Amino acid sequence: MNDLMSIAAITLAGAIVVLDLWAIVSVFRSDKDVNVKAVWALAIAVLPVVGLVAWGVAGPRGVVEAPSSPEHSKG
Repeated sequence: MNDLMSIAAITLAGAIVVLDLWAIVSVFRSDKDVNVKAVWALAIAVLPVVGLVAWGVAGPRGVVEAPSSPEHSKG
């Protein structure tokens, strides 16, 4: 394997690790049951690519607090 292929493989692996960590954090920020969160986190950790794709299609998302000031509701 030449140097360019090695760098590409390392970059891809690093991107998958970062995306998996982001997905796991998002799972734990969701409002789902603790058991559901644990199953999703394990699926993402044990099967990094397949778990990430499955989470992307059907997994729980993190809950984001929306701004509630009157300035943001003006249209």
